[in-house]
Amino acid sequence: MANKTALITGITGQDGAYLSKLLLDKGYRVVGSMRRTSGIGTWRLQDLQVLDEIEFTSMELTEDSNVRGVLEKIKPDEIYNLAAQSFVGDSFTQPIYTTQVTGIGALRLLEGVRTVVPTAKFYQASTSEMFGKVQQVPQSEKTAFYPRSPYGVAKLFAHWTVVNYREAYGLHCCSGILFNHESPLRGVEFLPRKVTLGMAKYALRGEGPLRVGNLEAKRDWGHARDYVDAMWRMLQTTPVMDFVVATGRTHTVRDFVEMAASACGISLDWQGTGHNEMAIDRATGNVVVSVDPAFYRPSEVDLLVGDPSLAKEVLDWSPTVRLEDLVSEMVEADMHRVSSNHVSGF
Repeated sequence: MANKTALITGITGQDGAYLSKLLLDKGYRVVGSMRRTSGIGTWRLQDLQVLDEIEFTSMELTEDSNVRGVLEKIKPDEIYNLAAQSFVGDSFTQPIYTTQVTGIGALRLLEGVRTVVPTAKFYQASTSEMFGKVQQVPQSEKTAFYPRSPYGVAKLFAHWTVVNYREAYGLHCCSGILFNHESPLRGVEFLPRKVTLGMAKYALRGEGPLRVGNLEAKRDWGHARDYVDAMWRMLQTTPVMDFVVATGRTHTVRDFVEMAASACGISLDWQGTGHNEMAIDRATGNVVVSVDPAFYRPSEVDLLVGDPSLAKEVLDWSPTVRLEDLVSEMVEADMHRVSSNHVSGF
C-alpha cells in the first residue's frame, strides 16, 4: 500500500482527521483539500498528531477548472469526498449553497475523475439522512429514499450521480451510506457534541441549562473511527458497490442525554411535556436540560436505524464501539477540555 496517494476533501472535519490517520498508518501519501476562505482550523489533525504529515492544496468544489487542476496536479490513486455543507438545520436556510457544494460539488469531482484521472478510485460520503421519512425499518441498501431536508436531497443527488458514473463510464466509484457517527472530534454545532460539552460544563462549572430540540428523535450512532475504516475497505473491494454503515442499534436523543449525564455522575428527573419538558438534577434541583422549539426541524426525521449486514458480509466490517462507550469517551474528553479551559470545536 506504500506510495499510494489519497486526496481527501473535507480533511479538517471529524471524518477527514480519522481517515487521514488511518491512511497515513497504512503508508499513504495524504493530500487534503481546503477552501482558501475556510475558517475551520486544523485542531482535529493536531489532536491526532498527523498535521505535519499531510500535504494541503486549495480546492473549491464550486469551480470546475480548479477541481480539474487539482486532480491533474495531485494525480490521486484514491479520492475521498467528505466535503459538504453538512449542517442539516442550515440547509433549510441555505438550500442553494447546500446543493451547490454537497450535490453539484460531487458531480464536478466525478467529471474531473472521468476526464483527468479515470483510473482513480472514488468514495462519496452519502448519509442516512437520504432515508428521511423512512420506508422500511431497518434501512438497508435496498430501502427507498425519502429525504426530508435540502441537505438530504443534495446528498441523494450526489449518491445517484455516483451510481450513474459507475454504470455509464465504468468508474471505480462508490458511496458509503453512513448513519450518525460521532467522536470527541465532532464539532460543537452537532447535537451529540453539544450534549457532551454541555454536560461537562454543567458538571464542572454549573453552567446551563442545555437547550435541545426533539428528545424523541431516534438515531443509530457509531464511532467515526470505525466508520472511516469502512470507507477505506469499500475502495479496496470488488465488485464496486454501495454500503450501509451502521450499528443496527437505535436510541433516542433523550437516551443520549441521559448517558452523557450519567457519565458526568448526574442523575436526571424529567418533568413537564412537549416544549415545556426539562431535566432536573436530582442532587441539586437545578434545571440541566430544557426543550427549545427553535431547535426543531421544519420537517423532522423521526427514526433512523441501519442494517449493516452487507458491510459485514462483503467488507468483513463491524462496529467495535458501543454507544455507551462512545458517549463516555466524548464526555471524558470534554471534561478535560473544560477543566483545562481549552475547548476545541468552537
